[in-house]
Amino acid sequence: MTEIPRRVWLEISLETLTQNYRKIADAVAPADVLTVLKANAYGLGVLPIARALAQAGASGFGVAEPYEALQLLPLGKPVQILSSILPEEIGPMVAAGVTLPVTDLATARLISAAAVRQGKTATVHFKLDTGMSRLGILAAEAPAVIRDACRLPGLFCEGIFSHFPFAYESGSELTNHQMDLFCAILDDLARDGITFAKRHIANSDAINNFPRACQPPFNVVRTGINLHGSFDTSGKRTLHVKPVLALKTRLTAIRTLPAGTGIGYGHTYRLACPTRVGTVSAGYADGLPLALSNRGYLLIRGVPCPVLGRISMDYTTVSLESVPDAAVGDEVTCLGGEGLHALTVEDWAALKNTHPYEIICSFGNRVERRYV
Repeated sequence: MTEIPRRVWLEISLETLTQNYRKIADAVAPADVLTVLKANAYGLGVLPIARALAQAGASGFGVAEPYEALQLLPLGKPVQILSSILPEEIGPMVAAGVTLPVTDLATARLISAAAVRQGKTATVHFKLDTGMSRLGILAAEAPAVIRDACRLPGLFCEGIFSHFPFAYESGSELTNHQMDLFCAILDDLARDGITFAKRHIANSDAINNFPRACQPPFNVVRTGINLHGSFDTSGKRTLHVKPVLALKTRLTAIRTLPAGTGIGYGHTYRLACPTRVGTVSAGYADGLPLALSNRGYLLIRGVPCPVLGRISMDYTTVSLESVPDAAVGDEVTCLGGEGLHALTVEDWAALKNTHPYEIICSFGNRVERRYV
């Protein structure tokens, strides 16, 4: 059977991805870079991206849960779960050699027992809650918990880490306080001879806004969204990274509709005069924000074409008045493009009043991922 091309696709530049990685690595050197590939590399397709990053020299991969970790182990790089680990997941993860988070003493004891039972040494990183209030050992309890955990058999206590909730705000007092807390805990433990080969707190936002988080005693940084050339809509953008993705589709139909015609569900737009209108084969099921309705534009032949009416699940209607030579089958750029009218992830995030992470994770499963 002849394979029919998908109507909607993401073009993902692996060359730009690796260039972004190298820019980040150069900016934080001599710190190592842990590349964060959770949620299927933010929905872009984890294995092609992980292979490209491994070839570029990434020191390891960070994920959110065991299923994600197992996919990456064959690439031969350390894989670290950054969130939490459930009791029933510990045995298989120790057997697989995944680096595990210790979020409390009970978890440390379970990992230790599994390692002893299997005749293995489990690599762990202690996760500190210095202000995120989501997961981890509370800062006040951390020295005592870590001292007890380090006495357990079968554990290689390789690292210690924490996470920022406000690193996109330059000068955040909370962020600086978190680093102070982290350093105080390191100093406290060092008095008993407890040290860690890997110490990390910086995420993508911190790399841009808090250079201190990339310098000793910190010697590892974690980056996810900056690899894709995107930033939080707040804060600095000191890294000169470029977008790796473009969302594209086809122009499906062209019609000239009379004045007074209502467009789409609810007729939220009505034509003031006879208008050449195009129907595009992508809608909110493919990741186009509903907030583009009557506000945004798509690019056809590099020319902005305003969205008319409400975006529907599978289609978007645009004005073709500025592109008189447009033809059925033309490529349509929904996100991406070049020059003044390029559409960025941050543009969509601002329009939708959200952050870029949600935009990148929102592309539907019928959107083909093409790696170029």
